[in-house]
Amino acid sequence: MSKPDELLVDIAARVESAQSSRMSLTVVTHGAVITGRLAPESVWRKRVSEVLTDSADLGVFSAAFDAPAEKEEVAPTHLHFHVARILQGTMGIPETGGMYRVAIGDVSAWTVGDFSYSDH
Repeated sequence: MSKPDELLVDIAARVESAQSSRMSLTVVTHGAVITGRLAPESVWRKRVSEVLTDSADLGVFSAAFDAPAEKEEVAPTHLHFHVARILQGTMGIPETGGMYRVAIGDVSAWTVGDFSYSDH
């Protein structure tokens, strides 16, 4: 998308302002389908930092996520997913959900809600 979807920007801004992580969303970006819940950037950064801190090999990178996000009154430019999966065939990767940061300008399609799988 050359111009980010204003409605999607508004949803992201509401997630940020309410500090809520209950909004489920599914997006298509560069052909990938990502489904999960949105989180405020500060919550997302904290969780990524915790995961990296717990890693013997990647702990040094946790500090990059500890730095507070710029807090200007500008429209959000990214969606911050947690408990999210990339949909591939009949499964979601990773099964337990991951942390993804998606540029709003790269979203070509989206819908409210997330997808789950059933073998039945």
